[in-house]
Amino acid sequence: MSRSEGTFCLVVHSHLPWLAHHGSWPVGEEWLYQAWSHSYLPVVDLLRRFAEEGKRDVLTLGVTPVLAAQLDDPYCLRTFHDWLGHWQLRARQATTLWRDDPLLRDLGASEYLTATRAVEEFETRWRHGFSPILRSFVDSGVIELLGGPLTHPFQPLLDPRIRSFALRGGLDDTFLRIGHRPEGIWAPECGYAPGMETGYARAGVRRFLVDGPSLRGDTSAARTVGSSDVVCFGRDLEVTYRVWSPKAGYPGHAAYRDFHTWDHRVGLKPSRVTGKTVEPANKAPYDPALAADTLGLHVKDFVDTVVTRLRSLREKHGRESLVVAAYDTELFGHWWHEGPAWLEGVLRALPEAGVRVTTLRGALEAGHLGAPVDLPASSWGSGKDWRVWDGEQVADLVQANAALQERLLTFTGPPRQEGTFAPGKPERGTFTTEIREQRSLPASLAARNGSRDQLVTEALLALSSDWAFMVTKDSAADYARRRARVHTERFDRLVALLRDGQHESAARLAAELRAEDNPFGHLDARDL
Repeated sequence: MSRSEGTFCLVVHSHLPWLAHHGSWPVGEEWLYQAWSHSYLPVVDLLRRFAEEGKRDVLTLGVTPVLAAQLDDPYCLRTFHDWLGHWQLRARQATTLWRDDPLLRDLGASEYLTATRAVEEFETRWRHGFSPILRSFVDSGVIELLGGPLTHPFQPLLDPRIRSFALRGGLDDTFLRIGHRPEGIWAPECGYAPGMETGYARAGVRRFLVDGPSLRGDTSAARTVGSSDVVCFGRDLEVTYRVWSPKAGYPGHAAYRDFHTWDHRVGLKPSRVTGKTVEPANKAPYDPALAADTLGLHVKDFVDTVVTRLRSLREKHGRESLVVAAYDTELFGHWWHEGPAWLEGVLRALPEAGVRVTTLRGALEAGHLGAPVDLPASSWGSGKDWRVWDGEQVADLVQANAALQERLLTFTGPPRQEGTFAPGKPERGTFTTEIREQRSLPASLAARNGSRDQLVTEALLALSSDWAFMVTKDSAADYARRRARVHTERFDRLVALLRDGQHESAARLAAELRAEDNPFGHLDARDL
């Protein structure tokens, strides 16, 4: 290539709420297994092949602590293996049920082969969980890893002490799994409140993602926030929405496999989109050849869109510019069947078109840092404000969560004093011991207490941002409300037992709950 058109960063964010032991289709573990099989397995396979080709800084990958916990959890590993076997059986049955239609008969056979390869991949590479795989990509520099706070809370609505605890705990969790403490995060829901950069700096976070409107649409460079050294990157919506637009993104094309139409006899998706107003029963059978032709056009269209955008930014600013496109990992394969193939096509075609493809870290190293900015309160959700998580539809949840935080802080002791955190030294002992000495905690609290650890776990699970999102978007709202309520009730039961001095009963209850919900076995309530 004669010259660089500019720099492109692809950020993919992997997140599902804690779903183990919490039901099956249409919610609960089925969500996890669908995303695991259709998104995480193929995306990991893509990264592995890129690593074998010697490629580096391919993309920036966010993995939330709560998802990492599930992909390492022995129960989840065992039950996902069972799910893959059932997938094979369902696909084999489909070849019989669909034998009268050549397209569907071939689709059933293809589905069976895909399921078989997934079983082989899982048994060969995933038997010890996701963390060893992820660590290999981090150590080799194929990806930049983003972390985040425990249980994916909407941080602006957290008390600063709980916000700090959740963030430090999440980064610690990633270090324990990967041997690497992320310097960047995809903040849950891109939620931001002025001043949060101070807490980020204290936790060792050096960069984070915001939505484009937070920067008034000027996403052509990263920017330091306020007077801090913490850098924010803005999602370029003009480019991002070519893929996942609320109205006209690629996945809705008539040729692609339809996510919402199922053959409920086998739990597989036999149709193509056909048309947005076509009833499921009238949709045409999925045609892989037609989808592949369409995919090639969409790869080219996206590359042309990126190049055009970079050239217009160069003309506007007089310098080489940056484009950041960011998506949920679950888009690639789960929501959009053809997504993994599109992702690979784009990552191979962009360099050929003269675009530097790198990570957020690589973009800074390439010099894409602009002037400081003062960010407004914002998120990536509807209206780009907080209405999804703090609106009228979820006012009761917001009130209940505020009260829960107050009870949590009241029970766990006096306000936490600030210690000195040294980025790059994630060992838990130094920082937390210093705080405990400053607070002069009584001997009864000096030792770790499993009951207290579990009640903090239950509180954080109740505070997950997913429940409000699902209610506001009317996506399994009853399930979301029940999950928030159940975790709050568990917290209150543990607190009542401990306050009454029934420590043995509290320990038994905590052990029962830990066996069911234990995403973070090392969570230490003394750090709050």
